[in-house]
Amino acid sequence: MIFQGKFTEDGNGFDNRITRLFGIQYPIIQAGMIWASGWKLASAVSNAGGLGIIGAGSMYPHILMEHIQQYKKASDKPFAVNLPLLYPDIETHVATIIEEKVPIVFTSAGNPKTWTAKLKEHGIIVVHVVSSAKFAKKCEDAGVDAVVAEGFEAGGHNGREETTTLCLIPAVREAINIPLIAAGGIGTGRGMLAVMALGAEGVQIGSRFVCTPEASSHMAFKQAILSANEGDTVLSLKKLTPVRLIKNDFANKVIAAETGGADTEILQELLGRGRAKKGMFEGDMTEGELEIGQVSSIIKEIKPAAEVVSEIWGAFKIASANPFGY
Repeated sequence: MIFQGKFTEDGNGFDNRITRLFGIQYPIIQAGMIWASGWKLASAVSNAGGLGIIGAGSMYPHILMEHIQQYKKASDKPFAVNLPLLYPDIETHVATIIEEKVPIVFTSAGNPKTWTAKLKEHGIIVVHVVSSAKFAKKCEDAGVDAVVAEGFEAGGHNGREETTTLCLIPAVREAINIPLIAAGGIGTGRGMLAVMALGAEGVQIGSRFVCTPEASSHMAFKQAILSANEGDTVLSLKKLTPVRLIKNDFANKVIAAETGGADTEILQELLGRGRAKKGMFEGDMTEGELEIGQVSSIIKEIKPAAEVVSEIWGAFKIASANPFGY
């Protein structure tokens, strides 16, 4: 076998460190994307056998609590909350997560040492997102239970190193002993098999799940993803926080400013406030920030989240049995 783990005896599940850690059927995790990952999407993914994540980065504290409570009404399966550590009112989010007994937290965009011990004191499984082997090792030292290694292809906020998933996963696998989840450019069963062969024990997928009816993102944004071709996304704003965007008028202004040598102050003024909400949630395809991964070029249909999980899992099983397609 070319990956760690094994199929269950009935063939409709997988047994490895990730599925055991989270208590899930398939090692398929839905990313906690801002303006897309509410309770409807998270519960649909978890009910289908994966791990659904509520994206707290775009939620006020009372909104996060509502989503957690609505999730519990919709599913009795394990779920997680994605917690960007740069969130301005993070103490309140942490208090909500503890109060609501959220079983799993995915942290990102910050130092994992800050909150890992506190969360684990309350029995919460902690996973941190990184873009380099160096930071993956720091996560292990900080006591996290698993790491998501996210390559340059990913949508949303990204690593400055621009390391592709194909190079990142084996480097991180070599650096750490804890479970490893791959992210960035994965949207198919064959893509899942490829990163599992490189040492990952699960996959985190974002872009495919944006194009589902359950995602809370605006339909105009979903349609823009379906229309995207190769080269239609770009990694920009590296002087601030790198982010991969669909090219539109706003992204082109950023590219022009960066080409002209704009400093962080100018770029911050150009970005302004609420730019991501304007694009992904309110549907402004001209001036909004449209965060999505390179894999958007192969997404051509809006499908229910459960169907996406089933399709990826089915293709992974077929590819695992016959990886060369002969």
